Amino acid sequence: MLIIFGGLPGSGKTTIARALAERLNAVHVRVDTIEQAIRASGIADDAGPAGYIVAYGIAGDNLTLGRTVIADSVNSLRITRSAWLSVAQAAGVTAAEVEVICSDKAEHRNRVETRLTDVEGLVKPTWQETSERAYDEWHDAIVIDTAWKTVDAVLDELVSRLKSAPPNA
Repeated sequence: MLIIFGGLPGSGKTTIARALAERLNAVHVRVDTIEQAIRASGIADDAGPAGYIVAYGIAGDNLTLGRTVIADSVNSLRITRSAWLSVAQAAGVTAAEVEVICSDKAEHRNRVETRLTDVEGLVKPTWQETSERAYDEWHDAIVIDTAWKTVDAVLDELVSRLKSAPPNA
């Protein structure tokens, strides 16, 4: 299965994606890490679409090995979400889309403004950049709200909803 995460920076998607990958013994593919590695290589200052394209390849390889893959990126554009679905289709596996939100704007802003980077050299977006980001509406996604919930509570809800979600292949 390919579980496609998305959501604005600071919504909690990487925290939840990592915890879900650990719980399911799944592969965690994080576009931020890939994009920063591209920048750090000196090949390009701007990773552009390369980070997503590399992530699609890594995910596809792991899916064909029979591994569950957690795809972790902002996925703010419909085109990237469609590409992820194509990766699942090419590998012959089901896919689930998960939009992570933080409905409490003050909490969301606090997270964006106070979180530290865990990827060397990665500069996190500001609250203004986050709030002004182009963000296409999601359709047919499982929406998970992380505002004022523990990681375990969010995981329990998400696993339950993934089990009952209709397959998307």
